[in-house]
Amino acid sequence: MSTVTVKPEEVGMSSAGLENVTRLVRRYVDQGRYAGTVSVVARRGEVVHFEANGSMDVERGHAMRPDTIFRIYSMTKPIVSVGLMLLYEQGLFQLNDPVSAYLPELANLKVFAGGDAESFEVREPARPMTVRDLLMHTSGLAALNGKNPVGELYRRAGLTGMDSTASLADLPRQLAELPLQADPGSRWIYGISTDLVGLLCEVISGQPLDQYLQDRLFDPLGMIDTGFSVPEPNIHRLAAAYTYAEPGRQQSRAFVLADDPWTSAYTRPRSFLSGVAGLVSTAGDYLRFCRMMAGGGSVDGVRVMGPRTLRFMTANHLPDGRDLASMADFGGETRREGQGFGLGFGVLLDQTVAQTIGTKGEYFWGGAASTAFWVSPADDLIAIFLTQLRPSATYPIRRELRAAVYSSLTD
Repeated sequence: MSTVTVKPEEVGMSSAGLENVTRLVRRYVDQGRYAGTVSVVARRGEVVHFEANGSMDVERGHAMRPDTIFRIYSMTKPIVSVGLMLLYEQGLFQLNDPVSAYLPELANLKVFAGGDAESFEVREPARPMTVRDLLMHTSGLAALNGKNPVGELYRRAGLTGMDSTASLADLPRQLAELPLQADPGSRWIYGISTDLVGLLCEVISGQPLDQYLQDRLFDPLGMIDTGFSVPEPNIHRLAAAYTYAEPGRQQSRAFVLADDPWTSAYTRPRSFLSGVAGLVSTAGDYLRFCRMMAGGGSVDGVRVMGPRTLRFMTANHLPDGRDLASMADFGGETRREGQGFGLGFGVLLDQTVAQTIGTKGEYFWGGAASTAFWVSPADDLIAIFLTQLRPSATYPIRRELRAAVYSSLTD
């Protein structure tokens, strides 16, 4: 398990500055806004902050542990995107390949052209959906919770994402009967694209997604607690999940139990291996993943990816250098202004436009239960924050953490 390895001053950070991170997360816990948290900061390959605060299970009185297992939801997306790009490195596909070359059920998709969920018109797409579109969320596929006719059609068709009782292989057949929300490449829609990224991993590699990720990423990187479910011997380390609730006379804390760890669906094998939001992990495991990326594809002498592939993935791929504000229909786990998007990662383009401290080229993402991570190549900096409170927009913790972490840099 990862612990603090050097004093912050040895890697150009301030111990006093990092106390702001400690005070920030403890304040959230002490005020009853989060049950518990784990926060990590690393620089130049060394861990300078690794703290567990509060409770992992308030109802049972279990303290948060450094090795607590969390539902990381959309922080699954970068992992699965890296998984697909490992196959790109083998020359097994090209980014401009039509998705239908691998998933033929999607060859004749049409675009929603007007009407409502009861009666609508469709038209031909301006161009086919490509593999890159799936990695970039420009596929034209809708969000499962989208408040539009296509989102409603998804719900009526029984598309439920990670909670589906179908298999990942069933998804193309279901989508073939439904229209796209937009032309591929025209809009950024934070939807179900990464589930198809996961399915492409299966189709191209010839392995189930869980086994493929285990062989190509989790085992080589030593990510021993990351997967689509929690084995029985480890259930005692799975955090309870909570939902925001306004405090009242009956309770002082601002959350209620949403998913008990001992009865959670995560304690059973999943039929639908969701690349969108299906994984669980720990701070130590996700740090291994981030250290691999910060290390140009290798960590502790183990290389899983080439450095140029990672630089390619974490560059802004939106057309003409645009930001999400200019093309996003649904923003997901990020603000839109001054933020671009690569192949599975948000990318900071301009901190003044984004109105958040950071460094140009920083790449990042978060999850629905208020989790977050970022990697700054220019600063050789990693930050990870894990908790279990939905929705993620309840508090501005991500922006606050950036202020606390970046202000602790001294060079």
